[in-house]
Amino acid sequence: MKSESQVQKDRRNGILLIAASRITRSIAAGMINVAFPYYILTQLHYGAFVIGLIYVSATVATAAFGYLSGVTTDVWGKRGTLIIASALLPVSAIMVYMSTSLWMIVPAAMVGGYSATGSLSGGGIGGAVQPIQSAVLAGLAPNEQRTKYFSFFTFLSGVTAALGALLSKAFDVRDIFLVSAIISAVGVPGLWYLKVADARGKIGRLRTKSTIGKFTLTGMLNGFSQGLVVPFLIPFFVLVYNVPKSQMSEYAFASGILGSFAILGAPMLERTFGFVKSIVVTRGLGTVLFVVFPIIRFLPLSVLIYVIGPALRVAALPIQQSELTKRVDEDEMGRALGINQVARLAASSTGTGLAGYLMDTAFFELPFFAYGAIMAANLYLYIKFFSTAKLDSEIDSDSGSEIK
Repeated sequence: MKSESQVQKDRRNGILLIAASRITRSIAAGMINVAFPYYILTQLHYGAFVIGLIYVSATVATAAFGYLSGVTTDVWGKRGTLIIASALLPVSAIMVYMSTSLWMIVPAAMVGGYSATGSLSGGGIGGAVQPIQSAVLAGLAPNEQRTKYFSFFTFLSGVTAALGALLSKAFDVRDIFLVSAIISAVGVPGLWYLKVADARGKIGRLRTKSTIGKFTLTGMLNGFSQGLVVPFLIPFFVLVYNVPKSQMSEYAFASGILGSFAILGAPMLERTFGFVKSIVVTRGLGTVLFVVFPIIRFLPLSVLIYVIGPALRVAALPIQQSELTKRVDEDEMGRALGINQVARLAASSTGTGLAGYLMDTAFFELPFFAYGAIMAANLYLYIKFFSTAKLDSEIDSDSGSEIK
């Protein structure tokens, strides 16, 4: 039996190791987030439809890897799963660097999760590691402080990813993938020394499936809306305004930094508004901005929306992550997070494929208008599912006995 001081030491060391891994991954992700669309559109000379299909393939693969990592987290353990999942990003970056053929680039994008389904703060690159990383962090953080820890780590990801986006100015587009591979690989070996408790379960019927189902449905709509818009924000500036990579790197840096500081305010946001109102207020305002984004063909205003919009989208993300981990049983957390990600990314892949086709045929506005309608429906479901007092009794019932 470990002493309290040893438990605290293991917790501190674990948090530092997760932070180091997250920093190196996020720097690499920020670089790839800028470089990949330029590589496909300007160096290999493919169109928006092709990059859309690549994002779809990567999104589907990320969903599958994410669910698999969630299952192995609950059954096999957190440390080994996290090490394997973290190694996928540097492997994928090397694959892209070594070839100019789509036969290599598409599998590489699938392995690395180049789905671009989230802001840099939300982990849009390498997303397969997100469920296991969240489960590990939830295990290390005290229950009452989870929102604070999720907020800080997401902030850390956003800031370092923004720095990665800015750093991409210093390298040729193709060389960025080699540099990203090296940087993202640095944080992997340290995970071997991670000590975290495992509540290993068995694959079977989920006791908290009612709660998981509610988060999954809202996650699906959220993912579909993301797929319609987020992967094509940088391509929009390339195709509509012909913005060069060096200039786009600066815009991505500003967007990432603002998004990161918005996330850092999540604990205060939660104390002020609570879970549901935080989601509705921030994402509602962001939805309005994204609906008007394609109508305004004035570069400074478009850049302003590009910088502010993603920040509003992700501001309440730590609150949502914390709420999910609080409402499910410990030995089901990996699967709950994995299922949520599968639903979100599967829906996102559909949105990305549709938006890629529409943008390739010059219907730039339609994906953004559809985004607005879907987000409105999603916010309604958040109010319906999570604003009632009845939900608390459902959670207690779900957690205390197996649902037949």
